[in-house]
Amino acid sequence: MKNTFRASMAMVHTTLGLITGWVLFAIALSGALSVFRPEISLWARPELSASTVDPLLADAHALDWLSHHALAADAWYVAGASNRSFAATALWPDAKGDYVQRALDPLTGSPDGIRDTLGGEFFYRFHFELQLPYPWGRLIAAIAALALVVGLVTGIIIHRRIFADFFTFRPARGQRSWLDMHNLLGVAALPFHLMISLTGAVTLGSLLLPWSTQALYPHDLTTSYREMNPALYSRPTTGHPAHLAPLLPMLREARSRFGDAGVEQIYVLNPSDQASLVTIIAGHGGTVSTSARVLTFDGPSGRIIRDYTENRPVIRTYTFLYGLHVGRFAPGLTRWLYFLSGLALAAVIGSGMHLWTLKRLRRPHHAGHRMVARLNVGILMGTPLAFASFFIANRLLPLTTPQRSRCEVVSVFVVWGVMLVYTLLRRPERAWSELLGGNAVACLLVALLSLPWQNPAIAAVSMTALALSAAFTCATIRMTQKAPILP
Repeated sequence: MKNTFRASMAMVHTTLGLITGWVLFAIALSGALSVFRPEISLWARPELSASTVDPLLADAHALDWLSHHALAADAWYVAGASNRSFAATALWPDAKGDYVQRALDPLTGSPDGIRDTLGGEFFYRFHFELQLPYPWGRLIAAIAALALVVGLVTGIIIHRRIFADFFTFRPARGQRSWLDMHNLLGVAALPFHLMISLTGAVTLGSLLLPWSTQALYPHDLTTSYREMNPALYSRPTTGHPAHLAPLLPMLREARSRFGDAGVEQIYVLNPSDQASLVTIIAGHGGTVSTSARVLTFDGPSGRIIRDYTENRPVIRTYTFLYGLHVGRFAPGLTRWLYFLSGLALAAVIGSGMHLWTLKRLRRPHHAGHRMVARLNVGILMGTPLAFASFFIANRLLPLTTPQRSRCEVVSVFVVWGVMLVYTLLRRPERAWSELLGGNAVACLLVALLSLPWQNPAIAAVSMTALALSAAFTCATIRMTQKAPILP
């Protein structure tokens, strides 16, 4: 009975890995990169001043610029500056109704001269939206996260020697080495992998289990959102024009009340109307939970009309789990552990997919297995190469390129598509070594294009790219020295 149960769990583990492995690999890799979202955004905008600027003043300059150049907009949504990100980032609708997102210079508040790029926001959004329209990308990510939870649990069940696997790695043994690496990396960061998959599934739980919301709010999802987020107070416009009160005193009042938490976000609704509101959301201040204190000011007078702190146990539990997942609370060392554990998760998924093809390509006449082997190379090696192309495009595209940020994103998918087609036309063992070498060159190019290192963020991204280039180079050398394994 025990062996039958373990065999059943092995079948579940293999089936889920085969169905969701490619999506999970891309999600894990982009999630690892999004740990350093502010640093990547700073790297992507070398025009930003590296001088130390009080984040509060940077926010004030951004709001001042918006009050002169986006006064007709219905709302401004500003992600505040911080010690990890020198500049505030603003989102507002233009005259056509299309949303514009730009980083604003911390000294002038203007976006002029700063390249149009999503920076680290691309990897953060791709991690849970997969560049697909709502809700499809998030739904796929939610299902994949739930499959990862089941895959990890079944993986624990089927490994008889789970603790011994932590100390076992036999190099240069072909399929045995891949299995050892799969087990070693899976066990080494197992607590992180369980935490990140479970919290990811919980974060998108409303898409997996929408029926409770639909039952309570069958015809009014707006009420559902308002009751879930009572701090985001709003009121209808009056149609009477009015000017905003000075915004810097509001920011100073918010910081005095928030203390070490700092200012995370600023929403200004209907800035040119008598019913305008300024909502300031506190940061996390080193706490895991993202449950924030929110101050709402009357726009024309600048007086506080609401001071809200979330205390509902269910919401605080949810925001604690979400905070664990995104890791914004984490100090520098913990962020690096998140990053390395995320890379380990991608390696566990990738090695599992490769093991599946190694076992089945001993039957070389199975066309489906041969195609999966080729696509495997395209996903496992094409994904990091496509992500590296985002960094390369950021430096090579002219600053005046229309819709420049969109072009950067398009470059990722163009490279990804080309790599998939390329690997379908190549023998897998050749494609492995060629794409490993391509990744080594791409990461080296990212480091070279980063020169000069104007601030610590640029230096950190460059050194990480150099380390990855060295790792890919070593893997390329080992792969080219090996005798072909795959047909």
